[in-house]
Amino acid sequence: MSDDLLSPHDALIYIMVLMSAADADMTDRELQRMGFMVRNLPVFAEYSEDDMVTAAERCAAVLGKDDGLEKVLDLIVASLPSAIGETAYAIACDMAAADLHIEPEELRLLEMLRHRLDIDRLVAAAIERGARARHATL
Repeated sequence: MSDDLLSPHDALIYIMVLMSAADADMTDRELQRMGFMVRNLPVFAEYSEDDMVTAAERCAAVLGKDDGLEKVLDLIVASLPSAIGETAYAIACDMAAADLHIEPEELRLLEMLRHRLDIDRLVAAAIERGARARHATL
């Protein structure tokens, strides 16, 4: 792996951090969702939950630089195998839905990710609907 690339797992963590920070408020619910996904999703089977904090801190450091959002998006796209683009988008949607309210900034970031990851519009709609269904409350 080149210095300019992340591990695919870290790229997914960067997506979670981006979505959580998009509305400038990382809630406890979002942080709990991140931990849950790392512990339970098959895509993270070979990833240590201990590495999540380090990856999140590195993402925050890049975001703090000039053009940080663009740099993080470029890193994510360059580091993810195309075969898990839909998985990455689903993780982003779950993070956006985690606090049960999606802000306009989160919607804009989802749109940017959809385009960057080259997710078909109908596929994206299905993934988004699935996230809404999973996070519905009574």
